[in-house]
Amino acid sequence: MEFQYIDLFSGCGGLSLGLLNSGWKGICAVEKNPDAFLTLSHNLITRDEAGYLWPDWLPQKPLSTGELLNDYSSHLSSLKGKVTLLAGGPPCQGFSTAGKRDPNDPRNQLVRDYIKTVEIILPRFLLLENVRGFTHAFSKGGEANKIPYSVIVAQSLEQLGYVVFHQMVKSSDFGVPQLRQRFILIAIKNNDPALKKLGDKTPFDLLAANTPLFRKRKGLPPKKETTVKDAISDLETEGKTYIDCQDSNVSGFKQIKYAPPKTMSKYQAFVRKGLNGDSPNSLRLARHRPATIEKFTKILKSCPKGHCLSVENRERLGMKKQATTPLHPHKVSATITTLPDDILHYNEPRILTVRENARIQSFPDWFEFLGSYTTGSTARKTSCPRYTQVGNAVPPLMAEAIGETLLQLAKD
Repeated sequence: MEFQYIDLFSGCGGLSLGLLNSGWKGICAVEKNPDAFLTLSHNLITRDEAGYLWPDWLPQKPLSTGELLNDYSSHLSSLKGKVTLLAGGPPCQGFSTAGKRDPNDPRNQLVRDYIKTVEIILPRFLLLENVRGFTHAFSKGGEANKIPYSVIVAQSLEQLGYVVFHQMVKSSDFGVPQLRQRFILIAIKNNDPALKKLGDKTPFDLLAANTPLFRKRKGLPPKKETTVKDAISDLETEGKTYIDCQDSNVSGFKQIKYAPPKTMSKYQAFVRKGLNGDSPNSLRLARHRPATIEKFTKILKSCPKGHCLSVENRERLGMKKQATTPLHPHKVSATITTLPDDILHYNEPRILTVRENARIQSFPDWFEFLGSYTTGSTARKTSCPRYTQVGNAVPPLMAEAIGETLLQLAKD
């Protein structure tokens, strides 16, 4: 028996990749941004090992959840009782504590599209991922905004007949070399056999119990955190040959000529599986100005690594940017964001490459990111370049661990 899922707000495919790796079968994935959908399609839809069944009635193209509900609601209704899991990570910019936290951000309403889809197809299980700010009430906007969205969603799903569980989850628990705490909601239909299987425990209790064995199967230490150096030391530039960037639509950029090291960390061996010694894509190095390199060098020499720069250090260095973190090689990374200059390499005065960010997010090296690397200010609101695709993604390794636990509950 196949256990099937639909992925809403799928982005470039981090959540889907994890679910597919854990044994789920995808029906389809819904993503409105053309750049992110291009990467998703290239890796998970059109590959020989495609993970999706993909219904004939749904075009394989960028699609918003609004279009899905408006144009294909009758087709969605035909899936009622046939979908085991509805998964998704609604855009989180309106909820993020790192942003403006605008209660009127239209992206906040996309959570309601998720709930409407639940109402139509009533799957056995629900999985929803979001940022920590999803659990915080808005500080502005009137009485209606004093209830956190997490509570609103839980109440809505309970009214639809679900038992709801939610918890903050750390990506690093699953071997991801990044702290990245995320709000995870799991809901199970009332009277589903999975609830009896759980007894007085929660899905998160089961997830925690499964995690050491999950990490061991991946070849990762059951308890030790995966460090930044474990993840990206083979991508350092010192002593490497530089070549023209192989996948940039802008000339003049360089990348390293990649060669697998003689000795890999366990994590590097894990992400390198399936490449047979080939080079991963998205290795383009930034072209920093001399003044920028000088500033980054000062940061690496004089500021604590693994911590966001303090106000005092920013003032001393004449920096207006609020969030800059030089990585510590022997600790997990700070959260990878959509902004390339939020994080600096631990010993080279530069930002990370897209591939280094992808490694820290736990994407395998065979997974290729497509589209432009970055975007100018005029197109920033509509485009989704590679750095943004990676920063928005659910870490596949975390998604796989959650997917395994849900599959365990779904099986008789």
